[in-house]
Amino acid sequence: MKTLAFFNNKGGVGKTTLIYHLAWMFADMGRKVLVADLDPQANVTSMFLSESELEKLWDPDFDSKKSIMASISPLIRGLGDIGPAPVQSITSRLRLIPGDLNLSSFESKLSESWIKCLDRDEAAFRVTSAFHRLTRTAAADFGADIILIDVGPNFGAINRSALISADAVVVPLAPDLFSIQGLRNLGPTLRRWREEWGERRLKNPEPSLDLPVGSMTPLGYVVLQFGIRDSRPVKAYDKWSQRIPETFNTSVIGGTNQLPLDYGLDEHCLGLLKHYRSLMPMAMEARKPIFHLKAADGAIGAHNASVKDCESDFRFLAEAILEKLQAAKPV
Repeated sequence: MKTLAFFNNKGGVGKTTLIYHLAWMFADMGRKVLVADLDPQANVTSMFLSESELEKLWDPDFDSKKSIMASISPLIRGLGDIGPAPVQSITSRLRLIPGDLNLSSFESKLSESWIKCLDRDEAAFRVTSAFHRLTRTAAADFGADIILIDVGPNFGAINRSALISADAVVVPLAPDLFSIQGLRNLGPTLRRWREEWGERRLKNPEPSLDLPVGSMTPLGYVVLQFGIRDSRPVKAYDKWSQRIPETFNTSVIGGTNQLPLDYGLDEHCLGLLKHYRSLMPMAMEARKPIFHLKAADGAIGAHNASVKDCESDFRFLAEAILEKLQAAKPV
């Protein structure tokens, strides 16, 4: 069982849509998938669940306790350890730990605990490892093959705790200046978090406590929403797309800059995904991934061909990720 996080400190690149579709594709390929929504914006949860389900999830009048807050609220209140993770069944092979808009209230607790771990404070280690322990327990109960973690676009304490739980990290990118700059910040931050967690992990006073290793191995990047013409990025994106391989290799991997400019030849490029434009609203209306759209949903004519292309693209990407994930070694 592997834990895979999707992270870019630059928002708006299509990360949540990517996770949603990959979760469905992995399930279609026979894997058991657990999606953990650790982004306080809870966007991936809103893609999986209907509005009425979200109302029951977040409205305090329902007292449903079906979001991630049910598990971590004892830690926030200082009344004990994590509770069982609330898991929503999407299909027989796909489960969701729903996010919550109130998750941001956990930020300060995580920040304090990160510092206290250096003092061998057991309670601090329980707080810092909460995401790891609740996701792994839920995945084990389900018999999951892979855990997909969605996080917000920032370098806050919630993301730090979520990412040290990950065996590997996939970076979704758009070919633009902001993504390039994001890569330059992301690589050093992941390395710093890895080193700092390694130092803290050695100070754990309770050997029986299940702590994450904190590998966060950079698995590669996915280029999303690029303009396409004759199977090539349009000219407006060429300038930035050609800088992605070198920047990823030097800033995230920590290697040299001797790489081809064409990311189609870059071993770290996991895939290129088009923006499927009118198909996305259609999929959201039907509450299913693009590649599950049928004629009854409106996918007819040229749309039907695009649905097939989407399925092929995501299957190729899913296979590439699984292959890389299997071969990935802790950094």
